[in-house]
Amino acid sequence: MRGRRRRQIMDHVEIDRAIKRIAFEILEKNKGHEDVILVGIPTPGPALAERICRHIENVEGVRVPTGSLDITFYRDDIDDHPKPMPKATDMPGDISGKTIVLVDDVLFTGRTIRAAMDALMDHGRPARVQLAALVDRGHRELPIRADFVGRNIPTRLHEKVKVLLTEHGAKVDEVAIEEGDLE
Repeated sequence: MRGRRRRQIMDHVEIDRAIKRIAFEILEKNKGHEDVILVGIPTPGPALAERICRHIENVEGVRVPTGSLDITFYRDDIDDHPKPMPKATDMPGDISGKTIVLVDDVLFTGRTIRAAMDALMDHGRPARVQLAALVDRGHRELPIRADFVGRNIPTRLHEKVKVLLTEHGAKVDEVAIEEGDLE
């Protein structure tokens, strides 16, 4: 029987703590919430962006705009997927002159973020683009780094980091590493 070995590296408490820290760091770096827009990369980026938004709202008393950005047709590996399934793009208005915080679950090679920046520019010209990632696992292929990281988790190339959230059907929030097929 084949399967994957999975070990939890963050539970729901650690995830919430990391998201709260990211929210505070965003406010600190940007000297508040003015002109900040959180844009999640599906999936589960939009759910993470919404959670960051709630923490900012608890601190500032103001809800920052959030949205989602489909990058399907901007990926450099689109030819590897015979039937690409686009996801929703929902931008909360004009992004020109704003600080856009791209929100992703796992930063790995940097290719997803490169595609997201290309897609973002089709929606306007932000003043600056920042990156928030719940997990940075290393192994970058492109010179991209996150401005805000929930947790740095060194991994091996063959491992997969899974972010499971209740918004997407998980029973509990967790981040886990899956590795290898077991016989």
